[in-house]
Amino acid sequence: MENLSPERRSPVVTSRDLQSVDLNLMVAFDALMSERSVTRAAERMQVGQPAMSASLARLRKLFDDPLLVREGRTLVPTPVAESLIGPIQQSLALMENALGQRRAFDPTREHRTFTIVASDYVLLVFLRPLLAYLRREAPAVSIHVRPVTEDYAEFLRRGRFDLLIAPRELQQSGVPLNSEDLFADRLVCAVDSENTEVGDALSAEEFLTLPYLGYEGHAVQTVARLQMRAMGMDRPVDVSTQSFSAAALLLRDTPFFTVISERLAHCLAPQARIRLVEPPMTFAPLTETMFWSARHDDNPSHRWLRQRMRDAAEALNHQQQ
Repeated sequence: MENLSPERRSPVVTSRDLQSVDLNLMVAFDALMSERSVTRAAERMQVGQPAMSASLARLRKLFDDPLLVREGRTLVPTPVAESLIGPIQQSLALMENALGQRRAFDPTREHRTFTIVASDYVLLVFLRPLLAYLRREAPAVSIHVRPVTEDYAEFLRRGRFDLLIAPRELQQSGVPLNSEDLFADRLVCAVDSENTEVGDALSAEEFLTLPYLGYEGHAVQTVARLQMRAMGMDRPVDVSTQSFSAAALLLRDTPFFTVISERLAHCLAPQARIRLVEPPMTFAPLTETMFWSARHDDNPSHRWLRQRMRDAAEALNHQQQ
């Protein structure tokens, strides 16, 4: 059983502390801080859980600090660990770039795990065909897809994720990130395909009075909700979900309507048995964009990943034509 004592000391870390950390321990520390879980950190590094637990024990002894402590059902870093995250990540980035620039990335042989932050909408519409392709082209590459959380931009800047795919319209200001647009989509409304009370388009009155099934994605505002508010058409949510696809699937046999991206609606229409209807207002298009930290700019494996994203976006846009 791990020692998860809540005891913490003041975060005083010297250069001598970092000089005494070997590369393997630095990589283990980075994985532990990113995953906040010994099990997930072990999976990320493709080692056994006992080996990762042993690395955590060595790190705790080295810095004379618990580093990760339990608060409720989760593990959180101590102040000492927080003070180490930046310097260790910078050191790893410099070393990774220096080594990477000396050799090309071979996705058929090299083991590499990428963590991508994206909504279930992006996963179904954009990433699903790409993941099947990557499995054939790059069998040694693993992809972890994480849901979007409120602090995604700061986590990405600090190198805890490789890529974020999200609407450009939701980009958090004040956090410098590199970005590139991938594809655009438009917002429409959807109802149960057998709903005879709604025609081909919603009137303004219907939009404001019919029962509304909405998406409440943690603290992240959706583009639709922001636009509705700006147009004076915001309205209370009668039933909320934390999944775009779940909102569509819940429409069957109900009088509800929802606002949904057109690409996702077409993707789910056969299974969800939904019908697209025009909203009473014109929503501005949303632009799905990939964001990444500047620390990954010159890394060959990351450049390879970004190119695969461009290829997938080109294929998706070509399908629409």
